[in-house]
Amino acid sequence: QVQLVESGGGLVQAGGSLRLSCAASGRTFSSYAMGWFRQAPGKEREFVAAIGDSTWYADSVKGRFTISTDNAKNTAYLQMNSLKPEDTAVYYCNRVPPDRNAWGQGTQVTVSS
Repeated sequence: QVQLVESGGGLVQAGGSLRLSCAASGRTFSSYAMGWFRQAPGKEREFVAAIGDSTWYADSVKGRFTISTDNAKNTAYLQMNSLKPEDTAVYYCNRVPPDRNAWGQGTQVTVSS
């Protein structure tokens, strides 16, 4: 079983930056792409970004967010720049496609206008 712990969220003003981290332990997803997802209040969880042989981004974050990994540390990162109020959500990491048993508690990102 994989354990995923997200961190790095917080309150930031519009235009600011945050860097999220996702530490994986246990059985890691070595053969899968890793991704970030987010869920805003009252909305479905949505895809944000993924990294494998390439990188993929949701249109809403393209050019502002960057996903990366440090395989030696079993950690994935999401650098978020030029944040907007609509980026406010709980952010989660998981493999791609997601393992429904691996969702962590997420990290809250709140962007004030």
